[in-house]
Amino acid sequence: IEVQSVKVDCKVASRFAHTVMTSTALNKANVSQEAFFEVELPKTAFITNFSMASGRKMEKFSVSVNVAANSNVTFTLTYEELLQRHFGRYEIMIRVKPKQLVHHFEIVADIYEPQGFAFLDTSATFITNELLPLVEKTVTDKRAHLSFSPTLDQQRKCPDCDSTLIDGDFFIKYDVSRAQDLGEIQIVNGYFVHFFSPADLPRLPKNVVFVIDRSGSMRGTKMQQTREALLTILSDLYQEDHFALIVFEGDINTWRPSLSKATEENVKAAKEYAKTIKERGSTNINDALLVAVQMLTEAKKNNTIPENSASMIILLTDGNPNDGWVVNGPVSRYQEKESDDVKRQSFFVNRISVVSIEDMLMRHYDADFPERREATTTAQWKYINTSQNPADQASRGLKIESFMSSERSLSKIQENVRNAIGGNITLFCLGFGYDVDYNFLDVMAKQNDGLARRIYEASDAVLQLQGFYDEVASPLLSEVHFKYPENTVNSLTGSHFKQLFNGSEIVVAGRLNDIEMNDFPVEVSAYGGENDFMVQGQASAQKWDTIFPDQDYIFGDFTERLWAYLTIQQLLEKKYSENRTPNSCLRPVDGDPHFIIELPNKNDALCFNIKDKPGTIFNLVKDPLTGTIVNGQTIGDKKLDPANKGSTYFGRFGIIHEKFGIRLMISTQEILVSEHGKQAKLYWSDSSSIKGLNMDLLVTKDRSLTVTLKNSVKFVIILHKVWKRHPYHQDYLGFYTLDSHLFSQKVHGLLGQFYNGVQFEVSDLFPGKDVDKPDAFMFIKGHRLVVTRGWQKDYRKDVKDGENVPCWFVHDNGTGLIDGDIRDYIVPGLFKTN
Repeated sequence: IEVQSVKVDCKVASRFAHTVMTSTALNKANVSQEAFFEVELPKTAFITNFSMASGRKMEKFSVSVNVAANSNVTFTLTYEELLQRHFGRYEIMIRVKPKQLVHHFEIVADIYEPQGFAFLDTSATFITNELLPLVEKTVTDKRAHLSFSPTLDQQRKCPDCDSTLIDGDFFIKYDVSRAQDLGEIQIVNGYFVHFFSPADLPRLPKNVVFVIDRSGSMRGTKMQQTREALLTILSDLYQEDHFALIVFEGDINTWRPSLSKATEENVKAAKEYAKTIKERGSTNINDALLVAVQMLTEAKKNNTIPENSASMIILLTDGNPNDGWVVNGPVSRYQEKESDDVKRQSFFVNRISVVSIEDMLMRHYDADFPERREATTTAQWKYINTSQNPADQASRGLKIESFMSSERSLSKIQENVRNAIGGNITLFCLGFGYDVDYNFLDVMAKQNDGLARRIYEASDAVLQLQGFYDEVASPLLSEVHFKYPENTVNSLTGSHFKQLFNGSEIVVAGRLNDIEMNDFPVEVSAYGGENDFMVQGQASAQKWDTIFPDQDYIFGDFTERLWAYLTIQQLLEKKYSENRTPNSCLRPVDGDPHFIIELPNKNDALCFNIKDKPGTIFNLVKDPLTGTIVNGQTIGDKKLDPANKGSTYFGRFGIIHEKFGIRLMISTQEILVSEHGKQAKLYWSDSSSIKGLNMDLLVTKDRSLTVTLKNSVKFVIILHKVWKRHPYHQDYLGFYTLDSHLFSQKVHGLLGQFYNGVQFEVSDLFPGKDVDKPDAFMFIKGHRLVVTRGWQKDYRKDVKDGENVPCWFVHDNGTGLIDGDIRDYIVPGLFKTN
């Protein structure tokens, strides 16, 4: 098989690359043969077309076909990708490995950037001094053209050789000019794309915990390279940063019990500690990460780190978890009936299993109860006197106010880490070597707003480690929110980002409600290093021929393709990382109060409001078979706003599980837990968790409570905090049901009646009172209702702005949709059923 031609044609419009690879091969034999076409593509690329006619940053695509004697075959592969900005530049990487001399070889690239080029460079791993002049480059203000087309003789390694020099990577690296803080917004054919990477922002202080695997499999070169990289990374810390070191195998060891400021003295001491790290033991990832979370959480709680700072964990491991325990945070208060609060003590936990909440509440271990400690054969406790000096504490381990239980399951570890982090910390995972469970690390990182990288065992592993750290070493903004008018744009690809790092870029794309829309307001807000960041502006459309004067240069409606690319990518990541039960769906009540009923089988949702006087208690869920009851009590505004009608919200929820003897009372101030008469009190002001035999609780500070019942459902209660001096409004709660398919067929209540689905049909759309919200007729439960197309908010991911959920709105307190009348669901008490 002779490769006759290879052509790579790459076109880039506003960072969106469209690459076509074409290869023609001839079977010169007198018999049919198998022809192979093999290409390595960027990991973030999507193949959009492939046809036949008769690594590190790459993924391999290969295909074979039987070619008849003396016949040609042509392979054509098309892929697209959004170029990612790293270290202040975009990079196009084209891997070419023809493995033989090619009669016609050509690489062509055309790049158009409306913002103009700041610089553009080319290089290749295989280009010699003789081949360098063959790279032709023409760069104007906004357009660049590059080509590389060596002849057959120029490809040879030597004049008489049949082997080729063309074997490696061809790079194009560039950046664009940046003029305004709002970024660049392009509006084309009803779609928009927003590129955001403001220049000259002050650096945000970071709090980083390095979690280093020192298990036996790290022995030798890997451990040596890790130590070398760590020494360099520690030198690169800024003085305003805070850091910690955790090394783990079967046991967890901390350099110091809390984070240290990156002073010259502390960095020097950390380097000396890093030099002593030796490999041994098994791989206890679960404990190591949860201790890291605990350190960062405590530092935030104790105000030992800057208020505006970015917290992150960097995990380096080469193996699978084969040891581990679950760490759960402190119970804020302990009460036994009417007795006084018992002061919490601090312990160093070697190994302990907590079998239930009741067990935890009844056993308050300290030096005064040796008989309890000795009675628990599965537990070993070691009391730490807080008066001991830090060096002694550090030599014995981190002081943890927590409980632990055994855990090795990969999915459970991911769940534990995600619950502990609660959206407050970014996790980066580095997988060392070829045999690491990279999928496990990748999912866990994405679940916690981070990313994973594979570190290859090679001589440049130290540079790989340093390179990754350099990418995340300088956060500029945290909690970045993009706000666009709801009545103007829809189908956003994402509007909230955990962090913006120096040299990177955030890209948001969306659709316009009106294809003729020419401008709309834009707001970007975030936390900055010195002050809160806020920028506002106007997105304005330019004529197509002004943005892209050369029509032949652009590959179709690229803005629409870019929006589709980002949408598909985010949907895949969501499916990949959330690990939800396939049949689970959203069933919340939130806001004023708005009920949302998602119906996955119809790919649609219903919604309705309820209006009643403040103080009314409604039954939301009642399942007689599982023994689960949820009631909610409404509250009103502090006082009536003269310009608006009075609003009501849910201010308290009562959750009962009769079979487990569990009661929960959740208000905007506190969370009361009761199991078989034993009580505990948690506060929204602290992040904490309880793990028991029948129920797990997770409080994310000032944000949410997650209630997980054994072999049953999961509830999420969202806390909406309102400015304390607001003249009218006050704090309120939202209630979300996950895994609702686990309820029995007998479940009922304002929400519960929809857990097993509902059948309806919508027809005959007609204009409504609001021109943007059409009305229609809905046939449901034997009723013909007039409904309105609108949307409600899902606040689980974004408590401030929420995410829109399109739905059909049923008027008049859900009349015709709910069974009976709204009054039928009123109950006399928070823990009453009738």
